[in-house]
Amino acid sequence: MKILVCISHVPDTTSKINFTDNDTQFDTNGVQFVINPNDEFGLTRAMWFKEKQGASVDVVNVGGPETEPTLRKALAIGADTAIRVNTQAKDGFQVAKELASVVQNGGYDLVIAGRESIDYNGGMVPGMLASLLGSNFVNTCINLDIDGSNASVTREIDGGKETVTTQLPLVIGGQKGLVEESDLRIPNMRGIMMARKKPLTVIDPVGASAETAVATFEKPAPKGAVKLVDNVDDLIDLLHNEAKAI
Repeated sequence: MKILVCISHVPDTTSKINFTDNDTQFDTNGVQFVINPNDEFGLTRAMWFKEKQGASVDVVNVGGPETEPTLRKALAIGADTAIRVNTQAKDGFQVAKELASVVQNGGYDLVIAGRESIDYNGGMVPGMLASLLGSNFVNTCINLDIDGSNASVTREIDGGKETVTTQLPLVIGGQKGLVEESDLRIPNMRGIMMARKKPLTVIDPVGASAETAVATFEKPAPKGAVKLVDNVDDLIDLLHNEAKAI
């Protein structure tokens, strides 16, 4: 089985976010980037298929040279090869088109993507990718088992879970539950050294055009001042007369 894991290069959640150019561009200065958490759950599950079923695992990113350390980390975790599509990711459709070309040229049986990235939270790429490929698609996956060309997938739905069966080729949008946080792998020194020797191929984009553009970014409004009270009567008075909550 040949697996492709889509990797997004996203800011660490502890980073301080700022914007430039009249709030139309994300300011990357001083920002630490990591593997998108939903993608990392998928990569870890792919490692299970590699170790238990002999699958090969490639990782791919659409982005510039600045994303290569993130791809190298994925290689250190255990991926066999990495691919970087040499163009800036502008919107979900453009990324899906570029990824579709990689999948078609690589002949992959299973494509694992995160259900969304934690930077823009678009949640569009896996579904559009499956549509472009004509592949089966299951989103919000929390479990995945493969037996030959048959797949059993459990996905999260409102108020519960649903298990479906389908066939390869398959695209999934994974999330926490596909593996647990305790299963995530920290690259060790051997993995880091081996990652330096693994192939990281840079390919030209197919030239897919973006269908959307950013008009402006806006940060959430700052939180208001906090009032501290030291007795229940004052709290009830504030809730009743100021907050109008009771």
